[in-house]
Amino acid sequence: MKTITIFRKPPLISRKSAKNDDVYYSSQWRLMYQRLKKHKLARVSLIVLSLFYLAAIFAQFIAPYGLQSYDSKYVNAPPMKIKFIDADGKFHFRPFVHELKSGRDPVTFRKTFVQDDKIKYSVRFLVEGESYQFLGFIPTKTHLFGVDQPGRLFIFGTDGMGRDLFSRIVLGSQISLSIPLIGVAISFVLGLIIGGISGYFGGWLDSVIQRVIEIIRSFPTLPLWMALSAAIPPRIPVVTMYLYIVIIFAFIGWTDLARVARGKFISLKNEEYVLAAKIAGVSDTKIIVKHLLPGFISYLVVATTLAIPGMILGETAMSFLGLGIRSPATSWGVLLQEAQQIDNVALYPWKLIPLGFVIITVLTFNFLGDGLRDAADPYKR
Repeated sequence: MKTITIFRKPPLISRKSAKNDDVYYSSQWRLMYQRLKKHKLARVSLIVLSLFYLAAIFAQFIAPYGLQSYDSKYVNAPPMKIKFIDADGKFHFRPFVHELKSGRDPVTFRKTFVQDDKIKYSVRFLVEGESYQFLGFIPTKTHLFGVDQPGRLFIFGTDGMGRDLFSRIVLGSQISLSIPLIGVAISFVLGLIIGGISGYFGGWLDSVIQRVIEIIRSFPTLPLWMALSAAIPPRIPVVTMYLYIVIIFAFIGWTDLARVARGKFISLKNEEYVLAAKIAGVSDTKIIVKHLLPGFISYLVVATTLAIPGMILGETAMSFLGLGIRSPATSWGVLLQEAQQIDNVALYPWKLIPLGFVIITVLTFNFLGDGLRDAADPYKR
């Protein structure tokens, strides 16, 4: 009996199905990226954080005034309104601000400011101002915006010494946004190494490391900050103080990441592919780097992202209490020191504007961390 073989034409694959198949054959990072793109809140948070960090990089160019610039005539001046329509109802294509004149309240005798509608100063871009080092090594006097002389521009008002609050917020972001990143990077390395050793080798070494972590975590956070800050010598250079603050946060923050790394190493070290690598004679270092780390590095990235808001709040709290960055340097926490007194907040509410930047930054990091966590979950569709 003759057997007849029938060859059928393979079905056509549509572009849509081919695109879906590509997702299943993508790498772990590619899959995370595809899921993260669908998380709208995380995308918006990433854009906001990118703008904040770009402003921090080019802070001296964006800020119209320097860190030490002040004017005693404008102490506690309110924010200025940028206008396009003058007192006569005439529209101007170039924005302008009015002159602020000080006076005294006849009842409270408190210093007040009023706008002089007859005097206006045009807002211009790429103006000459105070000299500075662009990106730290290029001498220049060009600023992003400013007003005609002898006018002054205070978008967010001034502080108790007549210094522009907007300029100090932008310049303070360099410290408030960089300390958490550097501190978390150091904590990431320490937590990964110490937690990896604890989880992979186990035994008495694991017990010793876990007891040390428990001792560090048993200290209340604020007294521990105060004790470590008290160990910093007074009147040290700003750069050295910056380094010490980073070390303090790294010393405190590595324990959480170490616990995460330890749990992942314990769950993966007995997998079949790891045992096969051991039988094949692969060294422990290569097993950790080539086989174990790729299995949960995405979770560590998520844990690191979620740890940054805590670092930001920590730096703000330390500077707010006078334990961190001190004058002449500035950060968002230093700017909030004037808000300690309730009369300052009641009379000059614009001094709480730095708090808004802290809240926005913390929320955006939390939203981005939530998006990364959802993207890294292999069971989430």
